[in-house]
Amino acid sequence: MKIMCGIDWAESHHDIAIVDENGDLVAKRRIPESVEGFQELLAMLAEAGDSDEDPIPVAIETPRGLLVAALRATGRKIYPINPMAVARYRERYSASGKKSDHADAVVLANILRTDRHVHRPMPDDTELTRSIKVLARACQDATWRRTRAQNELRSLLREYYPAMLQAAANRSGNLATPLTRELLKLAPTPADALKVTKARIAAALRRAGRLRHIEDVAAELHTILSRPHLRHDPMVEQAMGVQALRLLATLATECASIDELSTATAGAFRQHPDYEIITSFPGIADQAGARLLAEIGDDRTRFADARALKAFAGAAPVTRASGRSRIVTHRRIKNDRLAAVGFTWGLSALNQSPGARAHYDRRRTTGDGHAAAFRNLFNRFLGCLHHCLQEQQRYDETTAFPPTPA
Repeated sequence: MKIMCGIDWAESHHDIAIVDENGDLVAKRRIPESVEGFQELLAMLAEAGDSDEDPIPVAIETPRGLLVAALRATGRKIYPINPMAVARYRERYSASGKKSDHADAVVLANILRTDRHVHRPMPDDTELTRSIKVLARACQDATWRRTRAQNELRSLLREYYPAMLQAAANRSGNLATPLTRELLKLAPTPADALKVTKARIAAALRRAGRLRHIEDVAAELHTILSRPHLRHDPMVEQAMGVQALRLLATLATECASIDELSTATAGAFRQHPDYEIITSFPGIADQAGARLLAEIGDDRTRFADARALKAFAGAAPVTRASGRSRIVTHRRIKNDRLAAVGFTWGLSALNQSPGARAHYDRRRTTGDGHAAAFRNLFNRFLGCLHHCLQEQQRYDETTAFPPTPA
């Protein structure tokens, strides 16, 4: 008899439900988030017929956490079910809209009993790949936080300090560069900018790591900061300067986090056997390659074919057809982290791969917009990447983009 287990996850406790192939409840229990609670769960599964040769599969709403890690160590298949899907399945068993933790555990177990074949288990990635996933996602989160802090700082400077924005735009336009951060730390308000000297600006340039033309750049920045601009009242201006320094501290923290996480991510990624294959693609270096590997994994059975990988990344279009209506649009439900890599990959590949450049230009001439052409190029690269990983071979430009006849 087939046995299925459903776990309704919570922060401090978990509800367990075990059902048989007929949908009858075999056992239920609430366990704490502890070693003792996990031992209770293993005892329940053993009583229901769990064994090393035929472990009972488990459905749970989250793919991470200590409980999931402990269940993964037992060698059983774990099916992470989207909470929105669980809400739709719940309506099959209760039309009144009632909800309880125990009922959700039963629903999860019944999902495996009836529709196990349409849900994907957690991939069997190696320990190294899982560690790369943690580091790559942390680095990507830090990058997004840096962008948010930079935008908040830029919005504040636009309200009271246009000279600093002009100084940043005159060099690189990026507020996260060491030069702009040192300059803003030196003169956080327009009043401070009027008092700063060329020598202090030159010292700030040296602290930022500049080695050439320091005096010329210092004179140029001093001229920009000393120009007359509209001003707030002194006390209001001072308050905004305090706020800018706090945002600057947040931005500096995220910049330091990105540097450390990038180093750790690249070091772990270089140890992986797929490093040479992934980085052989044009436009893929350590960071983008680590993010690709983190989201795709190294379980070769995870994706049945290249089409499944393209759908997972959001590169494959979606067709909605009903009667005479037929609409082809881009995919909105996707792995957002993997889709974000696609755009940075495309930008870099356009300058390094003649075939990618020609493919992108050809899509633009046929009527695709910039985003649609990039998704199509990402789709093409993902097909090549899936083939290279399956066959354990490096990227070849002529095979990926064969020359087209005139």
